[in-house]
Amino acid sequence: MELTVGPNPFFWDAASWRDFYSRLADEAPVERVVLGELVCSKRLPFYQAEIPVAVERLRAAGKAVALTSLALVTLKRERNLTAELVDAGVEVEVNDLTALAHVPPGAAFSVGPLVNVYNEGTLGWLAGRGAARVCLPPELPPGSVEVLAKVGVPVEVWGWGRLPLAISARCYHARLHDRAKDNCQFVCDRDPDGRAVDTLDGQRFLAVNGVQTLSAACASAAHSVERLREAGVAGLRLQPQSEGFVEICKLFRALLEGRIGPAEVDAKARPLAPGGRFCDGFLTGAPGVAWSG
Repeated sequence: MELTVGPNPFFWDAASWRDFYSRLADEAPVERVVLGELVCSKRLPFYQAEIPVAVERLRAAGKAVALTSLALVTLKRERNLTAELVDAGVEVEVNDLTALAHVPPGAAFSVGPLVNVYNEGTLGWLAGRGAARVCLPPELPPGSVEVLAKVGVPVEVWGWGRLPLAISARCYHARLHDRAKDNCQFVCDRDPDGRAVDTLDGQRFLAVNGVQTLSAACASAAHSVERLREAGVAGLRLQPQSEGFVEICKLFRALLEGRIGPAEVDAKARPLAPGGRFCDGFLTGAPGVAWSG
């Protein structure tokens, strides 16, 4: 099984963004990296100039690279940004099907976990359109993952990180700070791994990241690796985080190679887990918030 680093969904300053991908290139034992802006197009100008440099550095390190499309395209400016991705000479990962309008027929692309690939018909249609790899939505039950892994298109499952649950046209961070979305002043940069949301009685519930809703707990596929491998899953997707991410990559590489077991991954990764706790219910057929470990 391979390891893919998904696009960073959070808002970091350009220096932090640059350092993160430099470390990925030099230190992280992963095969594939997806980068670019997934959540909010307003963030892109802060680090856009760093993307070509990061792409070349990652390629020089022997890693496959893809650029993500936006998860929700609502403006003409965002449509133009999506069209420009195809001209960058890098594989495009589609996270909103409107991006397919800009991918020439026959051109290879990949599909991210925000596209609802729930059955063989959808996966087969995407393969016929040119999809070379698909990261399945993290909410799929294990039986569906096993079926889709046999269709013939390499599939990934969510391996690490807060689960992406929804994208909204409204910005939660702006509302929290009594600001209009168009004048948010980029307050989401205060929460580099998302902001926890509790219920009124103090129960950990969700996390928010600008217009994105995430799980409160950090999903980990550590206890499902062998079953996923037997099912034919091609890879695990690891979501970037602001601290300790290279260590997470090394732990999952060691797990895939059989040098450590799931319990050791749990013990060493827990201090680094966003939200401080794990979940893997979707991979076991339980409620998503459940944890088999």
